[in-house]
Amino acid sequence: MNTNTSQTKIATFGELLLRMNVANGNRFTQANEIKIYVGGAEANVCVLLSQLGIPTDYITRLPQNDLAQLAVNELQKYKVNTSKCVYGGDRLGLYFVEAGNQIRQSQVIYDRSNSSFATIQKDQINWDLALADVNHFHWSGISPGVSDEAAQVCKEAILAAHQKGLPISSDFNYRSKLWQYGKHPSEIMPDLLQYSTITVADLDAIEIYFGIKTDPNESDADRFQKTFELLKVKMPFLKTLAMSFRKSDGPAHLYKGLLIHEGNFYQTPEHKIHVVTDQIGSGDAFNAGLLYGLTHKLSGQECIEWATACGVIKQSIHGDFAISTLDEVSHFIKNGSSNRINR
Repeated sequence: MNTNTSQTKIATFGELLLRMNVANGNRFTQANEIKIYVGGAEANVCVLLSQLGIPTDYITRLPQNDLAQLAVNELQKYKVNTSKCVYGGDRLGLYFVEAGNQIRQSQVIYDRSNSSFATIQKDQINWDLALADVNHFHWSGISPGVSDEAAQVCKEAILAAHQKGLPISSDFNYRSKLWQYGKHPSEIMPDLLQYSTITVADLDAIEIYFGIKTDPNESDADRFQKTFELLKVKMPFLKTLAMSFRKSDGPAHLYKGLLIHEGNFYQTPEHKIHVVTDQIGSGDAFNAGLLYGLTHKLSGQECIEWATACGVIKQSIHGDFAISTLDEVSHFIKNGSSNRINR
């Protein structure tokens, strides 16, 4: 275990998924081959944190079958602890991805109804026990979007973490194609988010969950700082807010991070990403980088640079997971992107 983290162990709760990626850049309607990746927002956070030396517990509900075992094996490969997972239900959630390009958007189709996670019930996880040996809890807005049952268990977990006095980090992660069970996110999310001490959000999700709007003609920094002030009223424990901003610059993407931490504002320069290999999971990598920085008590500027570097590097990697190392992220922070061969 990395002693610099003062024995920090981070627990996360969310749905483990198989991602079915149409191969060779084909469309769904042209598909004749599918590439399988393991993913899910909270699992993605765990995988990168574990690679950066921070122990993680991934908690979910899984079916007793070989597809679930495939997914669990993949997490264990990256030293994520899965011993607190519970078993039951019939199936693992799936999602299908058609990769876009610079002309058309990528497309996602979810197949998560009646998954083991979507049908989870209260009291199936003993949260006092599950959180007994951890000192941080992380969740995302994807889980409460899956089903009313998942939202209730998410609340159980958050309340248990809050009662233990653990720092709670959240990612707003609004997914419009979820939320099919008759509740608007604004009915569910404010109640769950009010306990967060650290959150990663985006302006659209903040408007959907809380009705908080800012002026699109203002600078990103001004909108971000005004949003934080308005969010603090709704999220009384909030100390740390981070966002990544992405803009198009011709075929390239411009990507930067903004942070308010302990009352101070920080931002990174814009990184120009000329080629995006796979954007899915970049927000989760951003989360993991931020948690790495905060866990190591780095300065606010270093924390947002870590978050942003992890978010950028992920976009060069196929699949959901940001497969990277401390050395690689540190090198990127010092030197930026590189087209040289390391030999």
